[in-house]
Amino acid sequence: MKRYLLWKLLLNIVPVIIVTILVVWLAIDNLAATYFMNLMENYAIEPHDSNRMFIEAVHRYLLWAALVAMVLALLLSYLMTKRVLRPLLQMTQISKELASGHFANRVEVVSRDEVGQLGSAFNQMANSLEQLEQLRKNMVTDVAHELRTPLTNLRGYLEALSDAVVPPSIETFRMLENEILRLVNLVDDLQQLSKAESAQAFLKRQKLQVDILMTQLLSLFELRLKGQQIAVQVNLEPRDIRIAADPDKLLQALRNLVENALRYAPKAGTIIIAAHRIQDMVEISISNTGTGIAAADLPYIFERFFRVDRSRSRDHGGAGIGLAIVKQLVEAHGGKVGAESKNGLTKIWLQLPA
Repeated sequence: MKRYLLWKLLLNIVPVIIVTILVVWLAIDNLAATYFMNLMENYAIEPHDSNRMFIEAVHRYLLWAALVAMVLALLLSYLMTKRVLRPLLQMTQISKELASGHFANRVEVVSRDEVGQLGSAFNQMANSLEQLEQLRKNMVTDVAHELRTPLTNLRGYLEALSDAVVPPSIETFRMLENEILRLVNLVDDLQQLSKAESAQAFLKRQKLQVDILMTQLLSLFELRLKGQQIAVQVNLEPRDIRIAADPDKLLQALRNLVENALRYAPKAGTIIIAAHRIQDMVEISISNTGTGIAAADLPYIFERFFRVDRSRSRDHGGAGIGLAIVKQLVEAHGGKVGAESKNGLTKIWLQLPA
């Protein structure tokens, strides 16, 4: 079965060779008959014996030539087709390994033709699947960690309270309340992410003026900005720039970006909010000063539960859902997101249709 396609391609050559030989055979017979008839008319020569000898000789050499051509054609075609089909056989084997959860092997790409391009695309797909599988494992680990910490604290204090090891007090109940709130906030984040994934079906687009939107956004964080002594710069080009979007969902995405900037900006740092046109799109970016993000981490910051510093607690580093929600909301609008980090400045941007 492995060679079924190979032999099918080879057998396609045989009819072509046979038809070619038959055409040449009949053409020679016809030309020879005409040629010897002309000899008889012009020179009064009896052509039958000469015609027969000539035809037999031509047929004999033609048969040998056909046999040699057939062997050479099949041999060369076999070698060439086998070389062409090798990546396809590898893809079949590696596909089975991918299905069983093994992502290490890749197709050997030895050409730049269509089969080589298919092999490269297959390898790219395998790389993406391997990355997604790793992110899935990280997500399961992170969810378990996010749930384990508050649940362990709750269990420990409840057991201590029931055994009268810890006396009931307002401080203890407040601590238990905070742990429960952590669980509630995590569930809320997951629910927001689920809603963001289906946001496209519920968009209520309006023409929004970006400067008014920014004023509303900054008013939500006014106290926290003052508390952390964060300086805010707003750069809009032009000032009355407008955008077509759902106001609630866009405000949620921008709120998550500012929340993220506040979390990682140092005290007395700076947050820069900018907006400008790029052809038929509007780009809005929120940048913050700070330690920045490593280049290796930038492609993954919009993945669920991804945190740049995995050692951070949820109180300081978040659950890693905020930017994933931003990505889903922006893509629901037909836009895209991206990030840059260099020279102590981290910039998260989103582009939406104007």
